[in-house]
Amino acid sequence: MTTQLADRRATLLRRAWWLAVFTIVWNLAEGAVAITAAALAGSRALVGFGVDSFIESASATVLIWRLHVEQRSPERAEHVEQRALRIIGGTFIALAALVGVESGRSLLAGEQPDVSRTGIVLLIVSLIVMPVLAREKRRVGRELGARSVQADSQQTQACVYLSAVVLAGLAANAVFGWWWADPVVALGVVVFLVREGREALDAEHVDDCCG
Repeated sequence: MTTQLADRRATLLRRAWWLAVFTIVWNLAEGAVAITAAALAGSRALVGFGVDSFIESASATVLIWRLHVEQRSPERAEHVEQRALRIIGGTFIALAALVGVESGRSLLAGEQPDVSRTGIVLLIVSLIVMPVLAREKRRVGRELGARSVQADSQQTQACVYLSAVVLAGLAANAVFGWWWADPVVALGVVVFLVREGREALDAEHVDDCCG
């Protein structure tokens, strides 16, 4: 590897690291606000959104570990990459299970959430910030050739989709009084989350088989 390429990779690694740090800080704050708003309004969809934020923080923490290893011990990067993909894929599946169970239970029980203006504002802000963050992670991940960075960008993109459907549910409840929209729209993102989780896990297995 030439000096120029090595310097470029070091720059990208630092950028990926800072993106991961921002993800952790942002999502911890976002999750805390969402869970508080969910408790006040009784919104299962907001609970799922808040937990998603915490899981995304955990995923970003795993990513920081992977980047740290490459910076210190490049020869271990591939091995750590596989473990990072496994953990990130698992977080997708965990989130899908939680959102699915909680939303289904809420729907069957007929639990009617209150209108959450705080939740609506939070989701609008998330729809502004998260797409930019996901796009930048994806760009850096592709240039690095780091599948874990790209998998983490997909989790951030999942947050965008989850924000959109939860916002739709909260808005429908606020405008039309459709209480059932809250758990129904939360269920709608479960299939996407499972798919992304399986893709991350499949990528890890493919590389184990063929590497």
